[in-house]
Amino acid sequence: MEALALQSPIESVAAAEAPSDVARAAAGDARAFEALYRTHLPRVHSLVRRMTAGRDADELTQDVFVRLWQKLGTFRGDSSFTTWLHRLAVNVVIERFRTDQVRRGRLIDGEDIFELLPGPAQTRDLGMDFEAALEKLPDGAREIFVLHDVEGYKHHEIATLLEISAGTSKAQLHRARMMLRKHLGPRTGRPGGR
Repeated sequence: MEALALQSPIESVAAAEAPSDVARAAAGDARAFEALYRTHLPRVHSLVRRMTAGRDADELTQDVFVRLWQKLGTFRGDSSFTTWLHRLAVNVVIERFRTDQVRRGRLIDGEDIFELLPGPAQTRDLGMDFEAALEKLPDGAREIFVLHDVEGYKHHEIATLLEISAGTSKAQLHRARMMLRKHLGPRTGRPGGR
């Protein structure tokens, strides 16, 4: 009996996309590009929304697909198209928030940062609490949390993407986790008594 392999969401999307759609879209076929757009729009929008706390998420998502149309001819197939598009989306978001003035405002140092986040909101849906808490994080802490804990980037990769040190990435991730913990607070009724 042949073992069934479980596919991650990225692998299942990659399996669903026809390589010919990518090649045809790269050659200028608008219908093939539309098929790629419809296939990848939900995941790209989710990534952008999480990295930006929803600010300008629709506009930035459109920017990602405009950039995709412009750069599709440079896709060489060294990685899956989905991975390449994901990296393109991350780069578009990072470029949007790259100015030094904005970056300084996003990367807050010191223990005062914990006072910026209000106490836990009392709702029954932990997923909604988490999304609300994620939106309240300072931009830099949220970006690093999403890149590291949600998307799986390593600190040295984040450092390269954001042009910061790996130590700053680690510090911002720690702050993000502490702020999320403070916002979400202890939960009752969970296994382990919390």
